[in-house]
Amino acid sequence: MTATVGLAYERHGQQTHGAPIVLLGPLGSDRSVWQPQIAGLAAAHDVIAVDLPGHGESPAPVRTYTVADIADDVAALLAALDVTQAHIVGLSLGGATAQQLALAQPDTVRTLTLVCTAARFGAPEPWVDRAQKVRVEATASLADGVVERWFTSTFAQRNPAIVDRMRAMVSATSDEGYAASCEAIAAFDSRANLGSISAPTLVIGGAADSATPPEHQRFLADQIPDSRLQILDHAAHLASYEQRSAVNAAVIEHVAEH
Repeated sequence: MTATVGLAYERHGQQTHGAPIVLLGPLGSDRSVWQPQIAGLAAAHDVIAVDLPGHGESPAPVRTYTVADIADDVAALLAALDVTQAHIVGLSLGGATAQQLALAQPDTVRTLTLVCTAARFGAPEPWVDRAQKVRVEATASLADGVVERWFTSTFAQRNPAIVDRMRAMVSATSDEGYAASCEAIAAFDSRANLGSISAPTLVIGGAADSATPPEHQRFLADQIPDSRLQILDHAAHLASYEQRSAVNAAVIEHVAEH
């Protein structure tokens, strides 16, 4: 395990009670994207929300990196915090990182919760093209389209302040951090290895998610031994925000069982 960068994080809740819940977010986010989970989980749990490399306050590595490198960074952070076991919750890119962490550090991952993610995020070319666009036009040029996929139109119309805040968060993401993460996603493919995941796994999808449609979650649940699948209605890619109560309840139940 070789860390590429030191990751920024914040910690909330009951730090002496059991393994912490570690939150890993999507491409273009910082740890504030987990505010609904921090608010819902920290009353009874130790919660660590992490900025992935090149996101939020975490620097981007100076070299090309992979999802495996990001997982190494998360593992290094947990080791620095003296966390020997954790309940890992990952959304989208965070979910890919969570899969890799469960494969590479099985003794560390007490449970795994995969939210609106995939074993492979489609063909690599669109991700490489997106990286090139960001390097030329900046991350802000993609913010409108990204956030449009994060929420259903009904939620977006009812919550314009949240949409504006998310658009600003995406726009503030480091251009190189976002671009390099796109390239990491382009190279990611865990399909052949999912059967080796031993952590108890919960897979959550959004019925209206166009970025990682429910068939991606069904594939994960079919391939990961003894996993459970929950598809939430009235939720797009950021199901953790749009269906916060349902996601929090599912995570609490999953953690309590193990």
